[in-house]
Parts: sequence; structure tokens; C-alpha cells
Amino acid sequence: MLFETLGAVSDLGRLSEIASVLVRYGFRDFVERSGIRALLERAGAKIHWQPFSSDSATTTPARVRRALEELGPTFVKLGQLLASRHDLLPHEWTTELGSLHASVTPVPFEQLRHQLEEDLGGDPRRVFARFEETPLAAGSIAQVHAATAHDGSDLVVKIRRPGIEKTIFADLRLMARLARVLEDEGGDIRRFRPVRVVREFARTMRAELDFATEARNLRTLARNLESMDGVVLPDVIDTLVRERLLVMTRLRGLSAADWLESQSAGTKREQPFDSRAVAHVGADVVLQMVFGDGFYHADPHPGNLMFLEDGRLGLLDFGQVGRLSESRRRQLVQLLAGVLARDEERAVDVLLEWAPGASTDVDALAADVRAFIDRYHGIELDKLDVARLLMDVSEIVRENELYLPADISVLIKVFVTLEGLGRALDPEFRLSTHIEPAAHRLERNLLSKRGMMRRGVRDLRSLMIQLPTDLRRLLTRVRRGEVHLELDMKRLDRFGNQISSSANRLTIGMITAALIVGTAIAMTIDSGPKIFGMPALGLFGFLCSVTIGVGLLWSIARSSQRKF
Repeated sequence: MLFETLGAVSDLGRLSEIASVLVRYGFRDFVERSGIRALLERAGAKIHWQPFSSDSATTTPARVRRALEELGPTFVKLGQLLASRHDLLPHEWTTELGSLHASVTPVPFEQLRHQLEEDLGGDPRRVFARFEETPLAAGSIAQVHAATAHDGSDLVVKIRRPGIEKTIFADLRLMARLARVLEDEGGDIRRFRPVRVVREFARTMRAELDFATEARNLRTLARNLESMDGVVLPDVIDTLVRERLLVMTRLRGLSAADWLESQSAGTKREQPFDSRAVAHVGADVVLQMVFGDGFYHADPHPGNLMFLEDGRLGLLDFGQVGRLSESRRRQLVQLLAGVLARDEERAVDVLLEWAPGASTDVDALAADVRAFIDRYHGIELDKLDVARLLMDVSEIVRENELYLPADISVLIKVFVTLEGLGRALDPEFRLSTHIEPAAHRLERNLLSKRGMMRRGVRDLRSLMIQLPTDLRRLLTRVRRGEVHLELDMKRLDRFGNQISSSANRLTIGMITAALIVGTAIAMTIDSGPKIFGMPALGLFGFLCSVTIGVGLLWSIARSSQRKF
């Protein structure tokens, strides 16, 4: 079974490496129970069964984190995704996985040269007026080099690490196959929905590997935010965008990560910006992307934010974006409105709508939501901890065996990050004071006559455009005989079963009557063997008739009892 599921020969080497790391961190039992060991031994591969040195101070989440870090960028990013799934994992797990970081060594430029020249169409020293071979930064998927265009503008050149896609695709294949095995085996692991999580993760990773997709994300965000003065995004050099290459204008300033590090170290350094103003600008920018556009930067960690010298906020790295449909934004506003208005039914309806098909005790869910609303009732808006509130919602979802849609779980991660960074910049910062007006604006737009009319016209136009195509497809299927009419009438089925049962009894009764008549005739025959002075054949027929008759009466009696 597992050999067929994990049978890609090209992936066996990587699977052996993964198994060895898991064993080293104390997960040998998992390697054996999942069938990985049997598969590798059957294929002739070896696992390094290094003994695990038990450390009572090392928790299971900590050992998982260390194993993921050693397994490389794909597993690190999977752990970072799981760190945001508070609806699936307990707090101690998400906290531990939230500290994941990959130790990345920059790729020497000589190993990049051939790929870069292939994508640029020539030597980078001729394409650019100046190109720095020493990278500015290195990540698990790409590294960034500084360059200067021939017109004197400063650029950054983002280059994908050579061969990284092969390792990532192999890891994704193994994750998908192993997730299917774990879900098929059932048990407690099924409630974590490994197949769904891995599928969402694979989609995110493939998008991050394609820098042309990142360029499109950047252009869309720049277009959406062009009316906001407090934020700056790089410009894409369209002629130098490839799947493995992205060239953009360079933003100069202080990264939020460096600023936070200096603050935690107590280093006094001059800052050319007002940190309090930046915190509020950043909140307005993110909320405009979320509630206004439904298309937002999904990874606003401090390394992707930059404080510019003119006081504006710069955004970097657009590989991860989130999308919120209009209906999803409407649900989110309804949930917040339900909490603020103490309307538990409204909040419960949204949570159930987010997890279609999930089986849960609705009364228990309503009780948890009621307790949650009571806990936050009466708190002034400027003192509301939105990050804590969203974590509590996730906990309610997890305890009631529901789940959050992927777009909502990503949004929660964004809000938690934004709240933390905002308070680091301004101790009095409260995201709630920015969310309320943004949510009210969205609610007014969605529920206004103009908004409802716009959605109605849009839906009607879509229906009119699609209707001829749908009718043509339906008629084509009818001509091919592919359309079948099925009637599911439970009462009619029951009536038919009753008729069939009655017919069977009638037939048995007729056979029994015939048998009795035959037995009576046989009793008048004097020749042949006799038992107790009676003809043996007649006596046998009489006993059969009595047995069948009693069985028929018993069947009728049972049927009458079931009706009542």
C-alpha cells in the first residue's frame, strides 16, 4: 500500500534523509507506523538509526521544530504555515512553530552565474552599469543582489537559488503522499486535515517559486494603493521578469527587523521617522488591502517592512498574498458585528458557514460563543486586543472540531503580526481602533442600495452571459444520452417493498395450501411405509405444512409490531 503511495524512485533518497532526521529527534515510532521504514527497506535504502538522546526539558513541539529546521526550507515554511493554524493546533504548538527560522548560507555567485546569464540574456556586468556579486540578503528560496541601471537608478536583483525547485517539488510530493496515507489510516490525525493543509501549502510554495507571479502581485498591490501617500512599493522592471528572476527598484531605509533588534538590544540609534505615525499608517494600509481591495500582502513580518527616510512605509517581498472575496469579507464583518452586538446566533452562523459539512454540536458551539462574547463585552474599543480575540475564535473553532478557511487563517496571521509590530512602534497602538471604521465602511458599501444593485446587476450579467453556454452544454449531453432522470422517493420505495413482501407471503400461503391438500390426499393411501399407523409421506407433508404456516404467521406478527 505505502510502496504504491510513496513509490517514486527518484524521491527515495530524500525520503531516507527525512526518515533519518525524524529518528534522530525521537520519532522512530512514527517512521515505523507510517510504513516509511518498510518502504525504504524494500527499496534497498538505508536509514541511519541514530539513537535519540531523551531530554526531559525538550518538549515534543520543540523537537518537531528542530527537525523541521534541519529538513530545510520546504519543511520550515510548512511549520510556519502551521504556526498560523490556531484552529488546528494548540497554543504551545503554534508558539513553538512560530519561532521557526531557516539557517541559510548565500549561494556563491559563481554557482549563480550561468543561470543569471541565461535569464538576463547576457553578462550582468553588461546588462547593468554595476552589479554586486556579494548578496544583500539571502533567503531559503532566493537571494538579492544590488545593481545600478545604466540611467543611474538603484535596483535589486532577486535570483532563485539554482536547483531549489527540484528539492521543493520532491518534498511536496512526499508530503502529499504521506498526508494521504495518514488521513486514510484515520484516528486523531484526520481531524487535522493533513491532505487539505498540504494542498494549501503546495499552492503557496509553487506561487513563491514563480517570480513572474510575484511581479503580478506587486503590480496589483501598487495599483490598489496608489492613492495612499504613506506607503511605497518598488517598481518592477518589466523587461527583466522571469520565472527565476525579478528586478525591481531599490527602496532605501531601515528595515523593521533591524529597528526591532536595536530596540531589544537597547541600542540608541537615530531614527529619521516617527514610529507612532508609521504604526498607524501601516494599519490603515493593511486594512485598506483587506477590507477595501480584498487583495493583501500576506507576509508582513518585520523583514518585509522598511521605514524610509521621508517617514513613509515600504513593502517588500510579494510572493505571498491573500485574497478575500466579497462574500468572505461580508462574513468577516458579520462575525465582528455579532460579537460587538452580543448576537451569538449571527456569530455561530458564520463559523458554521466557514466549515461546511463539518459535524459538530451546535448547542455546545453556541455556548462557547456566548461565553466568548461575554468575555469581551464591555471592553472599550481602544483597549481591545484584536490578536487575542482572533486567537480565541480559533480556539473555539478547534475545540468544536470545525476549521477555518485558508484565507481566514492567513488573515488572522496578518492581524496578529500587525498588532505585535504596531505595539512595538507605539505602545498605545490598538488595531481595533482602525478595524472598526474600516469594517463600517465595508458594511455600508455592501449593504447600501448602490452596492446591492451593483452586485445584482453583476450577477444578472454573469447569468445572461453564461446561460446560453450552459443550455448548449445541457442539450449536447441530452443528445448524447448522458442525462438521466432519477427520482428518489423514499415513500414509494417503501410501498414497493411492502407490495413485494405481501406478494411473497401470498405465494408462500398458496404453496402451503397446496401442500395441505396434497398431504390430505397422501393420508388416504394405505400402501407404502407408515409411522404411528399413518402414511409416512402424508405425515411428512403435514409437518412441513405446519412449519411453513407457523413461520408465515410469525412473519406477519413481526411486521405488524414494526408498524406500531
